[in-house]
Amino acid sequence: MLLIPAIDIKDGQCVRLRQGRMDDVTVFAEDPLTMADRWVQAGAKRLHLVDLDGAVQGRPVNRNVVERICAAHPNVPVQIGGGIRDEETVQSYLDAGVRYVIIGTKAVNTPHFINDLCMEFPGHIIVGLDARDGKVAIDGWSKLSHHEVTDVARRLEDDGVEAIIYTDIGRDGMMQGVNVDSTVALARSVHIPVIASGGVHSLDDIRALCAVADEGIIGAVIGRALYEGSLDLAAAQRLVDGLGG
Repeated sequence: MLLIPAIDIKDGQCVRLRQGRMDDVTVFAEDPLTMADRWVQAGAKRLHLVDLDGAVQGRPVNRNVVERICAAHPNVPVQIGGGIRDEETVQSYLDAGVRYVIIGTKAVNTPHFINDLCMEFPGHIIVGLDARDGKVAIDGWSKLSHHEVTDVARRLEDDGVEAIIYTDIGRDGMMQGVNVDSTVALARSVHIPVIASGGVHSLDDIRALCAVADEGIIGAVIGRALYEGSLDLAAAQRLVDGLGG
């Protein structure tokens, strides 16, 4: 079970949003690299970066921050999302040391785009599926599509994506516990790995995810719980290691 700290970047700073709202921001570090250092020292085996400004503008905005983190920790895989809209952006991130790029809304609205990316960059494409009540949310969670999340996941598997990051947007940033049931349901619908996201709050959530790891859930993106102290990454990593994760 990969425990993947989230580093959300806005205006060059490390922040957290509550339920994806750009007007509900908490700044946790002036320099995101200091947070990356902290999580790596605590045992993180992968980092999850989000360029929030890039997501809004549709192009990379905080790439220099991403490059600094990749250069400082070349042996820790980095996955990055936010503002990735074309093959040139994917290539530039891979050249900068990023291991995986995360595609969101465009994976739903422009299906052939993902197929093309997977052919061009096999093994490097992850798709983030954000859902509420089984339906995929798009455009920064502002719209609920008519697409069932399991149907979209099966198509993405056929396209060749490396993994799916599944976020229950009703729980993201609320620290109410991860939605294990819906995450398991998605994982059972495909054969590619699923990474849980949204709602992880405590060691109990980590135990619950480890208990269903055999369903194809390989990790969890963890955000606010780490920053507000309800979950200690080093302790969580020790728990995972002790459970054989």
